Amino acid sequence: MRTKRIDEIELYIREKKSVSLDTLCEVFNVSKNTVRRDIATLEQSGKIKKVYGGVTIADTPASKTLLPFSKRHQSFMKEKRLISQLAASHVCDHDTIFIDSGTTCHNIIDFIAEKECTILTNSLQVSLKAIPYENLNVISLPGFLKRETLSFVDGNIAEYLKAYNITKAFMSCTGISIQNGLSNASSEEYLVKKSVIENSTIRFALADHSKFGDFSLMTFCPFKDIDHILTDQLPSEEFCDFAKMHSINIETP
Repeated sequence: MRTKRIDEIELYIREKKSVSLDTLCEVFNVSKNTVRRDIATLEQSGKIKKVYGGVTIADTPASKTLLPFSKRHQSFMKEKRLISQLAASHVCDHDTIFIDSGTTCHNIIDFIAEKECTILTNSLQVSLKAIPYENLNVISLPGFLKRETLSFVDGNIAEYLKAYNITKAFMSCTGISIQNGLSNASSEEYLVKKSVIENSTIRFALADHSKFGDFSLMTFCPFKDIDHILTDQLPSEEFCDFAKMHSINIETP
């Protein structure tokens, strides 16, 4: 309950840019002491900072911002396709999988054309790619179309996803780091990705080598909670050691 409230407080602060403690107490119907504890948790994570009379978003100059889908799609195209092929090798008949809206993930469809499985997705591109293959049962998440990501997003997706048992989730990210985990630059996408992580059995992170060591606006999954990392080349020794310590499998083509 507290974790969910802290996430909601963080989203609210990001939407408002800055907010007073009194406003947070009123919006979330909690005492000032409770708000102070929640704010302290967010402050320790580096996501917000205190200002006179309230809180605001912490400065993150090193973080990546969200680029349009068309620009992201054009970078590392060969590497992304190899990673998608690697991801497809983990898909089995009768799996229920989630394929997210990242530019790496939609290529998975090209390599599972002969599989019999159910695909949950919020990606417009994934749904369109799957149309020719009647053996791929596609369930699109509800919501409005976010054009920057060509994905459907909605604040109620967390509740919607509780109805499904996701066998394997294939997730992309804007950045991946030991400290900040898997992150992305869109608050709407954050809600979708975080909900998928919470409702899936096996979690795959798909990231080309340029993503390692970077982070973006919001962390939707701690590094240690990923089961497999699929990438085009091995990351640094530090990453590999951390993965081994937490039984995370790193695979390359």
